[in-house]
Amino acid sequence: MDKTYNHLAHEEEIYGLWEKSGAFTPKIQKGKRPFVIVMPPPNASDPLHIGHAREVATQDILTRYHRMLGEPTLWLPGADHAGIETQFVFEKKLAKQGKSRFDFDHETLYQMIWDYVLENKSKMESQLRTLGASCDWTRNKFTLDPEIIKVVYATFKRLYDDGHLYRGERIINYCPRCGTAYSQLEVDSVERDDAFYYLDYGPVVIATTRPETIFADVAVAVNPKDARYKNLIGKKAILPLVKRELPIIADPLVEAGLGTGALKITPGHDALDFEIGQKHKLPVISVIDEEGKMVNTPERYTGMSAEMARGEVIKDLEAEGKIKKVETIHHVVGVCYKDKGLIEPLVSKQWFLRVGPLAKEAIGAISDKQVSFASPRFEKIAKHWLKNLRDWNISRQIIWGIRIPAWRCGKCLEWTITNGAPPEKCSRCGHAKLTQDPDTFDTWFSSGQWPFATLQTAKPGDFEYFYPTTVMNPAYDILPFWVIRMMMLGIYATGKVPFEVVLLHGLVRDKYGVKISKSKGNVIDPIEMVEKYGADALRMASIWGSLVENDNSLSEDNVRGQRNFANKIWNIARFVLIEPKGKRIKRNADDNLIVKELKATARSVSRLLDKYRLNEAANEIYDFIWHKFADVYLEKTKQRRPEAQKTLEYVLQESLKLLHPFMPFVTEKIWQEGIDRFDSPILISAPWPLS
Repeated sequence: MDKTYNHLAHEEEIYGLWEKSGAFTPKIQKGKRPFVIVMPPPNASDPLHIGHAREVATQDILTRYHRMLGEPTLWLPGADHAGIETQFVFEKKLAKQGKSRFDFDHETLYQMIWDYVLENKSKMESQLRTLGASCDWTRNKFTLDPEIIKVVYATFKRLYDDGHLYRGERIINYCPRCGTAYSQLEVDSVERDDAFYYLDYGPVVIATTRPETIFADVAVAVNPKDARYKNLIGKKAILPLVKRELPIIADPLVEAGLGTGALKITPGHDALDFEIGQKHKLPVISVIDEEGKMVNTPERYTGMSAEMARGEVIKDLEAEGKIKKVETIHHVVGVCYKDKGLIEPLVSKQWFLRVGPLAKEAIGAISDKQVSFASPRFEKIAKHWLKNLRDWNISRQIIWGIRIPAWRCGKCLEWTITNGAPPEKCSRCGHAKLTQDPDTFDTWFSSGQWPFATLQTAKPGDFEYFYPTTVMNPAYDILPFWVIRMMMLGIYATGKVPFEVVLLHGLVRDKYGVKISKSKGNVIDPIEMVEKYGADALRMASIWGSLVENDNSLSEDNVRGQRNFANKIWNIARFVLIEPKGKRIKRNADDNLIVKELKATARSVSRLLDKYRLNEAANEIYDFIWHKFADVYLEKTKQRRPEAQKTLEYVLQESLKLLHPFMPFVTEKIWQEGIDRFDSPILISAPWPLS
């Protein structure tokens, strides 16, 4: 053995050895219960970040452990096309070249993004290998694979046929800068201070933070129990600047204690107002378009941005004496989760999924323990989201994604839904001229089908054997975006839950506990860490010191410390393997004690891994190898090497097995160096201690 372990010289070679062995690819063994993880697909357009390193380490530890237990173990890899995320990144790339998406036709832009994504997808998959991911590359999937798209189309059509889907005109969350609608989950809520204007509407005064929207007002509403306004219900308010009369109506949704208690009703630009407007059959006026520009207003404001129009409207209201007072209000506004700009509530025609019946089934599956959460607190959060979901807007006004298989008739204007193939004629009137909806699916609609879509399209028999999967392990921040949607769509499409255990992992933070981001300048590049210290060191550091579900602080010092542990196990192995192969000799008290401690450690580590307490398992292994094996037992054997050699080899063998899921490269390299002394030709497939 070399004097020191050089990870750069060995890791690629070892990964090739594993792939060649076929260990990554499980066979269907009827009568044996499989262990299955479907990898949360990383974005195909981006390199892996430090959070992915933690996720890969967690899933690979579990995969290698269950494989060594002898279970048919499948870790299915894949990549996500990531819809708006990818298009957003690509548009920023175009902007640096002085170009925009509007410079290209639909087909050209799609192909440009496709080429960009495939190039980056290849890099991302190479990085997964670098981190030691022992996933089954023969079953690798991409959300834009034709067979995956076919499954997504089939689900969409079935939902439509079953009455769960509708195309409706409703208030939606729209980002004028991204040029697309978002669901409620993709809107971030931020607290801020804004001016609160009290405006004279004749017999009533209303308060608003958005005076530019007054031209879309269709009524003024008051609470029917508010004594101040009882005599005004049924009368008229006067819209300033344009002198339009507005009915004063009563509705219990109005909060009497907010502002003046009189609410201007603007159904075209506010979700609550839209709800009140629908109830009272009020018209809808839109004064802000999808570019964030003013429309349907007095000519002087038309074409202005909403922000500019606000300033001009305020000036004009002041000139007419219609601003009674101005206060500062601390409130919550919705911003785009991508660019953090203001979200515009707009009325638009979109495809909506009625989530009520699907959410009810998912809640039932949680309550019946068909799905369990490794951390009980996340079970409560999941149920809360499921109980409070609004109908899901699943259409997006972007090019990059799976186009919606809906065609509109040029004659009767009805929609025909298919499994993807263009219809020959309208399903309603038989007219032959139809136009496909240009919108694409919300990424979460397609990725929400990931567990069953991948297994239904992988290899014959896979779905029947490997579904439902065992563990789903994404970050906790996508619980509402993805996990609950996988549950809803998985139960609907297959009649079974998509996974048995939800093991959400925390975020990676820097050594000060600050969230890692480019803007803060505290980014840790996982591949750079691997190049400097080895994949084993990064893997161990990423799970060290905190439960899977909690955030974890990580620094280069942590990684360097785990590199020292990799060197320690290498030096222990050199000490053991430098001597000739041991002979069976009766053990003495020291030998018996270390074997007893080894078995106790193996039992404890197994229990901890079964409970997903990876950091505690790692601590037990570290403590046994460094302190009990190296510091105590090795020192005692120096005076009696020949007699202790067989026990040294046995304890080293079992220690390598225990450590392998956490630090696979250095342990496998040591195993190959001492292969004639160990019980399996390759460590990745060796039997787990005590199994």
